[in-house]
Amino acid sequence: MRAGFPLLGGLVAAAGAREAIRRARAIELAGRVAVVTGGSRGLGFAIARELRSQGAHVVICARGAEQLERAREKLGADVVAVRCDVADRGQVADLFAVATERFGGVDVLINNAGVIAVGPLQTQTIADFEEMLAIQLWGVVNCTFAVLPQMRERGFGRIANVTSIGGKISVPWLLPYNTAKFAAVGFSEGLRAELAGTGIAVTTVVPGLMRTGSYLAAFFKGDRAELEYSLFTPLSATPATTVGAERAARRIVAAVRRGDSEITLGLHARLAARANGLAPGLVSDGLGLVKRALPEVAGTERRRGSEIESPVDASPLTALGRRAARELNQ
Repeated sequence: MRAGFPLLGGLVAAAGAREAIRRARAIELAGRVAVVTGGSRGLGFAIARELRSQGAHVVICARGAEQLERAREKLGADVVAVRCDVADRGQVADLFAVATERFGGVDVLINNAGVIAVGPLQTQTIADFEEMLAIQLWGVVNCTFAVLPQMRERGFGRIANVTSIGGKISVPWLLPYNTAKFAAVGFSEGLRAELAGTGIAVTTVVPGLMRTGSYLAAFFKGDRAELEYSLFTPLSATPATTVGAERAARRIVAAVRRGDSEITLGLHARLAARANGLAPGLVSDGLGLVKRALPEVAGTERRRGSEIESPVDASPLTALGRRAARELNQ
């Protein structure tokens, strides 16, 4: 027992030293310029709001003009809103040209734009895979390559890539989404290594289920969209299964300030990632059993959650999800 005390003391001291180093290298955001893709709603909106609260100049982008303008009004008149499809390199170039012309350069990039389509493999098409990869992989690559030259020139920058627990463990009914997120995780981790020593820090953000009201923007595939929606929505709306967007945004921005390598949000996500790392075959077999227990769905048509009516919409199980949707401009 006595021999264990010095070891324990050493571990505590090492942890304290590590935390001190992390705090010491944290940057201040006041006056910095931050671009948040997918910043018009949900987690991106919450991140933009947190950045602004810390004094950053914020530029948000999204594809939908009406929602984008509404987000700008809610965030503040000094926020710059640019309509941009991150899968389009020309539009991405224009986005960073606007940000640079307005503020002189970009210090922080938050790659957050994303889309999700829920449904078993037989409802998914090649076009679904192409769409997911275009936004959630190529969108990340496009924005990163657009901002890297000026960050390299200054020898400073922060890039955060918002991926998903779906990029660590491939869960049923989300195969195109998982595929794109796995690719984004690989890009983000490799990018950090490639940029080591340049003054540019890359953070891989791995959220679990988030309480953002995102089920309204999600697509549900096949001929039983109402059932899929009713199964998925409560899971993305309760405190027992999700992390609140405001808390997540604070933790993400703190990780970006410190230049952390990775942050995983939510106990469920951390446990799932560790389990998959230790016993990937066992986890995969377990997920196969989950898939077999899910209902049969056919067809490839899709509908947004906001277009679906379901009894869960008025359920106490989704009350916090509805509130999050209102607060986060869904």
